[in-house]
Amino acid sequence: MVVVTGQSKASATPDDAMSSSDAEDDFQEPATPTATQAGQALPLLPQQFPEVVPLNVGGMFFTTRLSTLRRYEDTMLAAMFSGRHYIPTDAEGRYFIDRDGTYFGDILNFLRSGDLPPRERVRSVYKEAQYYSIGPLLDNLEDIQPLKGEKVRQAFLGLMPYYKDHLERIIEIAKLRAMQRKARFAKLKVCVFKEEMPITPYECPHFNSLRFERSESEPKLFEHHCEVDVSFGPWEAVADVYDLLHCIVTDLSARGIAVEHQCIGVCDKHLINHYYCKRPIYEFKITWW
Repeated sequence: MVVVTGQSKASATPDDAMSSSDAEDDFQEPATPTATQAGQALPLLPQQFPEVVPLNVGGMFFTTRLSTLRRYEDTMLAAMFSGRHYIPTDAEGRYFIDRDGTYFGDILNFLRSGDLPPRERVRSVYKEAQYYSIGPLLDNLEDIQPLKGEKVRQAFLGLMPYYKDHLERIIEIAKLRAMQRKARFAKLKVCVFKEEMPITPYECPHFNSLRFERSESEPKLFEHHCEVDVSFGPWEAVADVYDLLHCIVTDLSARGIAVEHQCIGVCDKHLINHYYCKRPIYEFKITWW
């Protein structure tokens, strides 16, 4: 019987000895698995999905076919359920999407049969279609009201220089004045004018000749800043001053700001000869609570 006893590294024969590098190549100490690796390891990809898919979208439950979710290849839903990505499941085995599910039914109805939402939900469904990158649904929604009208409105506002900046200025001035005065509301003056040049009823026959006889080297006698908080204009479009006022009120209201406005007169600043500014001045009243 041959008994093999443990030998120290120093007693090993030259033929049996290995260099440290050879030993490291042949044998390495396995890394200690972390808690995440041991208990929370994700399943191997690709993930397999059933033909009928149960969904939990932000706590709302839906059921649809896998082919419905993959209806359009270039959408987020098609990518999510392509098998290339891991989708977590809830305690009941439903595939979980961390998104408000209020309008997800409208998304599914379009993917199933091309149905569009009623008008009162169009804007909200449009936002969800943007999130899920459903191009065909976006195209369809943009061709119906109210989004079609909004495209026309935005085309008009595109002619207005610094429109969004002026809206922010209205809000900031109104907030500052209300806080300074500890008041429930604040008032400010806003000038909205369509024409660059002044117009007075009794000087119109002479106005055009004076306008076109000026040379570019002369000072621009008609240009000035009205004594108001914010000024909108000029612009070249069929839409008039009242149309722009409607846009201002609509956009402020969309941000939850209660606003009223009324015309309080015109700018009477004297410019030259018998010409005065005559731009309309509006008083905006913004109520904060």
